[in-house]
Parts: sequence; C-alpha cells; structure tokens
Amino acid sequence: MRSIWKGALTFGLVNVPVKVYSATEDHDVSLHQVHNKDGGRIRYQRICEIDGEVVPYPDIDKAYDDGEQTVVLTKDDLASLPSERSREIEVVEFVPSDQVDLLTLDKAYYLEPDSSSPKAYVLLRKTLEQTDRTAIVRFSLRQKTRLAALRVRGDVLVLQTLLWADEVREAAFPSLDENVRISAKELEMSASLVDSFSKDFDPEEFTDEYQAELRTLIDAKLEQGDALDTDATFGKAEDEDGGEVIDLMEALRASVERSRAARAEKTEDAPKKKAPAKKKTSKAS
Repeated sequence: MRSIWKGALTFGLVNVPVKVYSATEDHDVSLHQVHNKDGGRIRYQRICEIDGEVVPYPDIDKAYDDGEQTVVLTKDDLASLPSERSREIEVVEFVPSDQVDLLTLDKAYYLEPDSSSPKAYVLLRKTLEQTDRTAIVRFSLRQKTRLAALRVRGDVLVLQTLLWADEVREAAFPSLDENVRISAKELEMSASLVDSFSKDFDPEEFTDEYQAELRTLIDAKLEQGDALDTDATFGKAEDEDGGEVIDLMEALRASVERSRAARAEKTEDAPKKKAPAKKKTSKAS
C-alpha cells in the first residue's frame, strides 16, 4: 500500500506521527462507454464556454457562483486556508463506542506509526481498547474539514470519517406512525426464525455475485465473440410467482422450517470425523 497523507495524532500533549492509508479498495470491473454502432470509445472534454477551447486540467480553477457574481478560487487560494495547511489529526473527545451511529460511518483509513518508536501509537491503541472508547477527531484532507472516529481493529488504529449531522436525512415515514398489533405468537415465531439463521459472521463467505457474473460474461464474449446469447452463459432464470404475503405467521413458520431443513441437510452432507483408533496395549510377559 502507498500512504496518501502524513500527519500527527494529537491528544493533550501527546503527539503520534502517523501515515494514512486507504483501508478499502474498489474491486468492480472497469467499464468504458462506447458508441453502440461501431464500438468507438466515448470521451469527455473540458471545453471553455467563452472561447470554445479544450482546457487542460492544470489550467482549471474552481469558482463560487451566487447567481449574480462569480468568485474564482485558485489552487493557491485554497491552499492558503489555515485548516488545509494543518497536518494534525486532533482528538476532540473520547466517547463510548456504542454512541457512534453506524449510519454516519464513511471512508476508512489505516494509520501506521511514523516514528522511530511506536510507543505512543501502542499506548493510544491500548488505552482505547481498555476503556472501550472511540476517539472523535477532526482533521483536514483534500480541501475538506472532516470529522472522524478513531478506533482499534486488531493491532491497527483505524480512522473512519463521519458524515456531518446535517448530512444524515431524517427518516419520517407516516406509515410507521400507524398502530400495528403484533401478537406474542408472531413475535415468538419471528424470534425462532432469527435463531434458525443465527451464526458468527464471516465476511469471507460472501462474494459480489454481480461482479462475478459480469466477469463470466466478459470472459465468454472474449472466447466466443460478441454474438453470444446471455442465457447460454448464465442459464435462463425461472419465473417466480409474485404477490404480497398476507399470512405473516405462515410465512414465518415456513421460513423457520425451510431454514432448519437446509441446516439439517448441510449437517448430513458434512463428512463425519472418524473416531481415533484405540491404541493396542501389549501384555506383560
């Protein structure tokens, strides 16, 4: 991995130099836009509306338009802002970890210690672990002031940017204000369904099926040419009867039974471990 930023974590008088790395990466197959008649690549150009010339990216500045006047902001203007020049990740407060709303979590970054001794880094990591706290930090990256949660993942400190409060929409749905009666039997059956699906989460068990299918389609086209029937690659999907499920109890009961049957079938198909052979004991002569 290549670091994208260098700075220092600061809390109180403690200063922890760190390197910042993107913690995630996009695995989607890259697709281009082409002309459907001849397959020609479609490209976009940055054209000035005044002189009609194509403008190279280094010659492009940003601007704010209030409807009457336009204020041009150069790269030097933006770089002169105090928050943009700062290379500090300032700890604002330490909060109980369960108070960080998962809905506000955004981009994740790994932090690597960037000093001759990682002692301050390890100290902060162990402190967060023992207190079960998450550090709320503030820093600037790519011309944006950001709020983030600093937490521990294994032996690494992870910085996860947070959405600002006004960026999270309010969920106001009138249908949820209706008085819905849930019977004890329905709740019991629903809990039974949850129990039948319960297991420890292992993200390695899940794959991006769309990207896998897209790659299969691309490989098939490469081998057989463009005149390829999609059904021949993936098989024709069978039509399923739609419609809203009216009997909630019956749906829950059927789901529980189906899940239990699938789990039992999986258990039966699993190879049984052989019992260890008993050691032979020689009789004393």
